[in-house]
Amino acid sequence: MPDRFEILHKDLAGRIGRLSTPHGIIETPVLMPVVNPHLQLLPAPKLARMGADMIITNSYIIHQDPELKVRAIEQGLHKLIGFQGPIMTDSGAFQLSVYGDIEVLPLQILDFQFAIQSDICVPLDIPTPPDVSRERAESELRLTEKRLEEAAALDRPSLLAGPIQGSTYPDLREKAARFLKEMSFDVYPVGGVVPLMESYRFRDLVNVVTAAKKGLGSGAPVHLFGAGHPMIFALASAMGCDLFDSAAYALYARQGRYLTVRGTWKPEEMKYLPCSCPVCQGHDLKELMESPQRIKLLAMHNLYVSLQEMKLVKQCIREGSLWDLLESRCRSHPRLLDGLKRLGKEGQWLEGLDASRKSTFFYLSSESSSRPEVVRYARRIERFALEGDVLICDDPGSGIAGFDHVLYFKPPFGPYPAELSETYPFNAEVPETADDAAMKQAARNMKLLIEANPRASFSFRLRSLPEGAGGR
Repeated sequence: MPDRFEILHKDLAGRIGRLSTPHGIIETPVLMPVVNPHLQLLPAPKLARMGADMIITNSYIIHQDPELKVRAIEQGLHKLIGFQGPIMTDSGAFQLSVYGDIEVLPLQILDFQFAIQSDICVPLDIPTPPDVSRERAESELRLTEKRLEEAAALDRPSLLAGPIQGSTYPDLREKAARFLKEMSFDVYPVGGVVPLMESYRFRDLVNVVTAAKKGLGSGAPVHLFGAGHPMIFALASAMGCDLFDSAAYALYARQGRYLTVRGTWKPEEMKYLPCSCPVCQGHDLKELMESPQRIKLLAMHNLYVSLQEMKLVKQCIREGSLWDLLESRCRSHPRLLDGLKRLGKEGQWLEGLDASRKSTFFYLSSESSSRPEVVRYARRIERFALEGDVLICDDPGSGIAGFDHVLYFKPPFGPYPAELSETYPFNAEVPETADDAAMKQAARNMKLLIEANPRASFSFRLRSLPEGAGGR
């Protein structure tokens, strides 16, 4: 694993990494456009020029087409598709989930992926859908794990993916991830989650992904199968997903839909093209609607906006502001906000993964009280050893002489040493009027500090004393 995937920067559970493949090193998080071997709406060379560093295609479709199969074996996958960068191949599990059966054996399709020189090969797992009985989920997971054991035992010229299944049972997901980790796969896709995303069940998606991440540990590269809409990239990256695949750019184009980071729009209901991609700069709405190349142009816009969002996610990870982007994006839909709130409950887990130093903390909403910085300070506040007279104040102003210690007060942190006021995270930008979540967290921290220092006498100069703070 260490020689395949290197982590360069971290923020929350997200990271910028370098994944080594037979056809080059890829910087993650990375979006892989899905390429249909039969019908390339946007040819692979065009995808590369638009900024796609890696793509994904379906080896089962190629295998079942006699002409494509022969050409893939003779020429290799990259020449067949027309893409020189890394290519990941799916095994036919999607077709299995849709049709219930496929005409290929698990090791047969895996050997075929090796033969056509795929960079990341995926064994044929069982994509168990959400909400099935636990008995079915366990039975299909056992079959998947048996197939993965057989795959892991093979000599392989390519990277090998180990899909994590388990339906909507977090304990099965975590158990499956621990099982696969021991077999040292190269990439770990979280599968069977497309129905959750299609039905906007982002709270359940967070349950599934965080469980898998806990089982894998922090160093394993994770692929979130089917996560192709830009509105979800920030949330998925914050959970530690590294590879994404998008068929959405083409599927939505064929449906006449226009992707944005705030959701999916219908051009016929729009007045403007609120985007600066080459498509939207080169056409007005009427031209786009009447163009004989409308589907292709929509696909290009959809991919441009998706690739742009992925770059923004990476920039935010690099500068330590992913939570700020996450709060903004998750307010584009109530169910995304549910996902953010659920992720906020994983504060202890995120705190263990998050970088301890980063850019300025911005308190944007009540969800900011769940940020790892706040969790970390609450865990450490009892370390302060105080004796004598202690003043806790909003603004030091004047008249602080005679106190042995002066602590400033800023929700959601509560009291902190005045000497740290210009350091991260206490240099946080917060609203003038704190919300209830910030004040409650500040009160909890103040109470912990007071209880940890029985030999100190506390005085307060606060605009309002947080309820439940305690004191003497």
